[in-house]
Amino acid sequence: MGWVEPRQSCCSASNICPSFVQQLPLLIPERAAACLFLSKIIMSESLTLDTTLTKAEQYRQLLPQIEALTTGEPDLTANLANTAAALRQAFGFFWVGFYLVKGDELVLGPFQGPIACTRIRHGKGVCGASWARAETLLVPDVEAFPGHIACSSDSKSEIVVPILKNGQVVAVLDVDSDQLNDFDHDDQAALEQLMQLAAQWF
Repeated sequence: MGWVEPRQSCCSASNICPSFVQQLPLLIPERAAACLFLSKIIMSESLTLDTTLTKAEQYRQLLPQIEALTTGEPDLTANLANTAAALRQAFGFFWVGFYLVKGDELVLGPFQGPIACTRIRHGKGVCGASWARAETLLVPDVEAFPGHIACSSDSKSEIVVPILKNGQVVAVLDVDSDQLNDFDHDDQAALEQLMQLAAQWF
């Protein structure tokens, strides 16, 4: 199978009874199910993913692991950073990161990928437009988007998902691909679900 192998087993937590960890594969023979089960018990620091699954199925496998990774962690930066890293590790996106609302600007937060624009004005570019409209924007060709801000000429398509807290946008998730038309409604549905979780960190 096309496993993305973690640096250490998802079943190797020091705070879990070793005999229980050893018996877990016998209790739940299917490897992915066993690791996902354990991720609900401990805060895993690695990902277990089956790349032979469809994209929608991979998201369904990934999101509980991100939830387990961030549950109980009160620091916003830590949670945003691990979320960006998990998404990029899982799907190989060109750029994944967050912009946080500060006054009348979006300010760059934790991200994975090449250096990026530091500040984006309200309503400007895809991120600023998503903030202004308080809705997800799926852009198959960034060059065709009016007022697109070219932080990198390698970015070809983009999805931006706002994070809403008490009805107000507090940040946006920005995901870029170096391929045209690389995002679809499977990405949108999963990332919107993930950003509902992220809203709890603010």
